[in-house]
Amino acid sequence: MLLKDFARKDISEMLPPDRKRAVIITGASRGLGREIALRFGRAGDRIVVNFLSDEQAACAVVDKIGRSGGEAITFRADVTSSTEVDAMIEDTVKRWGSADVLINNAGRTNDGIALRMTEESWDKIIDTNLTGAFNTIRAAAHVMVQQRQGHIVNVSSLVGVQGREGQANYSAAKAGLLGLTKAAAREFGAYNIKVNAVLPGYLPTDMGARLSDVFHDRILAENTLGRASDLREVAEFIYQLSLLQNVSGQVFNLDSRIV
Repeated sequence: MLLKDFARKDISEMLPPDRKRAVIITGASRGLGREIALRFGRAGDRIVVNFLSDEQAACAVVDKIGRSGGEAITFRADVTSSTEVDAMIEDTVKRWGSADVLINNAGRTNDGIALRMTEESWDKIIDTNLTGAFNTIRAAAHVMVQQRQGHIVNVSSLVGVQGREGQANYSAAKAGLLGLTKAAAREFGAYNIKVNAVLPGYLPTDMGARLSDVFHDRILAENTLGRASDLREVAEFIYQLSLLQNVSGQVFNLDSRIV
């Protein structure tokens, strides 16, 4: 069934309350996305492990979920392409009959001071971190509106609130994602669709490792607990958030920096 056809049907009465949820996680082949996929998989949800380039890593996530008794598939889609995103949502609905949870985790950085930042660098970061989330939200919302239920969690960043030198493009994209979160929560609330954002803090992932030692030390110093965020703790928070039925339009800071 194509997404455009599915959107014409009201299937809210077709969804039994005890069914397994279909969960789409972008950028799920590594880092935080991987940890989120594993957590939802352990809970018995059906997972779409989205990836862009590292198919081997994505397959490893699927295999690990399978060994824990869960069910998962890989799906290659560039979130900056609305066509590829639509195909991913359509495949999810065709396979499992619904799209219940969307975790917008895919992201990238390309740091540099604003005076030297190229338009290409600006566009690339905005396209992935902001436009990519818009594409997935729009595609998933077509299904969730008809279901009269769903939960979208956007992974943003504290730099979207505070800004950071050398990351004008990334800060702008993550700030825009917070605005998108709140706008989508207002638009979709009438359909019982929850939309929230999390600020996961500094994580020991490939992206986090690219920060200089100076930035790393500064971030730890800004944390009142003096330590980085924990991948499993962040994944657990996102999983528990996805279960809440009366929380939407909120931004959750998951480290000990005081906003």
